[in-house]
Amino acid sequence: MHEKERHRVILSAVQERPVVTVLELCSMTGASEATIRRDISGLHAENKLRRVRGGAEALHPNQFPSLAGRPFAVNEAINIDQKQAIARKAVELCEEGEPIIINGGTTTFQMVHPLATRRCQVFTNSFPIAEHLLKNSKNTVLLSGGVIYREQNIILSPFENDVTRNFYARRMFMGAQGVGPLGVMEGDPLIIQAEQKLIGQADEVVLLVDSGKFESRSSLVLCPLKDIDVLITDEGISDRHAAMVEAADIKLIVASTIGAKEEAVS
Repeated sequence: MHEKERHRVILSAVQERPVVTVLELCSMTGASEATIRRDISGLHAENKLRRVRGGAEALHPNQFPSLAGRPFAVNEAINIDQKQAIARKAVELCEEGEPIIINGGTTTFQMVHPLATRRCQVFTNSFPIAEHLLKNSKNTVLLSGGVIYREQNIILSPFENDVTRNFYARRMFMGAQGVGPLGVMEGDPLIIQAEQKLIGQADEVVLLVDSGKFESRSSLVLCPLKDIDVLITDEGISDRHAAMVEAADIKLIVASTIGAKEEAVS
């Protein structure tokens, strides 16, 4: 990750919580502790954040509603090759003109690029997805109503009588914070509430997760594995996790990042 990208991730991360540690920033960026400490010192000198012992904090912490988990801007650059390959496979499942739901997230966001050549009816709770499709495609776009969460760039409603209940989808595409034997995991109750409503509006649920999500865990279970019809991941998935998916009677699709890179270059 280049310096400019690291700085963007660091500045976004410090808005999310009171203090972000050096180790957390290393995990987010893939950089060494020495590099992160230099970045923090430089941003501190530019008066863009405040250096504290073991990490950094925002000069003006975000006072708006936020959700558990890393902000969209932080997650967007993580495992980008895997996310693009997974998203390309997901769009291959979409038929011309059919209604689909795309839940907000950085992996599902990558679907917007191959979707540019389609004319689907897209229901989403994601501002970045809606904006990109409106500007760069001929898809019909519907947005959900509710509270705007700036850090995650999504719209969530705690109410039952929102527009969600009026949209039928052939398929719903969603990401997750983690996947394990107990099911699909997320980090915030509001996200779970919103996604459970959306799951009920689709004939088929497609889960988009990079292979690292099989090692991630959360204290909240969104749904059991039996609720997932198709799971798309990258070739980094282990035999053990592939067997878990197939034992749950889920169709497993493995996307090749090598093929995605070659296609992107050509």
